[in-house]
Amino acid sequence: MHSLAKKIKVMNMTADELKTLIKDVVYEVMDPDYGLELRGEAEKSLKESRRQKERGEGLPLKEVKKRLGLK
Repeated sequence: MHSLAKKIKVMNMTADELKTLIKDVVYEVMDPDYGLELRGEAEKSLKESRRQKERGEGLPLKEVKKRLGLK
């Protein structure tokens, strides 16, 4: 059972709360990081990567795959 489902008693929930719980559990199953926050340094790195892409810097995925010997 997932962490969200363990903490809540269904019998005390409204229909909307139950729908939200089910949706959250599905998201958690699909993405184990669902609901977690990025650390500040990771967020900064992602924003810088985005800015580099906007400036036309970086390598296309095709080139990265080629350099790594991937298909």
